[in-house]
Amino acid sequence: MRKYEVLYIIAPSVDENGIKDTIERYNNVLTNNGAEIEKVEEMGKRRLAYEINETKDGYYVVVYTKANPEATSEFDRLVKMDDNILRHIVVKDED
Repeated sequence: MRKYEVLYIIAPSVDENGIKDTIERYNNVLTNNGAEIEKVEEMGKRRLAYEINETKDGYYVVVYTKANPEATSEFDRLVKMDDNILRHIVVKDED
């Protein structure tokens, strides 16, 4: 298994309960596919560097995980279909 950093930005229109549900859902996607979550860092609502679909803010979440490529590709597939996720990126940690 490799170490990954997973960053995703949740739309500001999602309420607090929706944010918690979204984070839990995507953590479950990773763990159900064999990943081990080391740390979840909720950075909170921040201003975006540039507007995305006329949206200026977003709720940032960073997940540090040990996973196989299948887990991250399943995460990537599901996030692309979620309209509440503005952007996401999965980066392999070289440590």
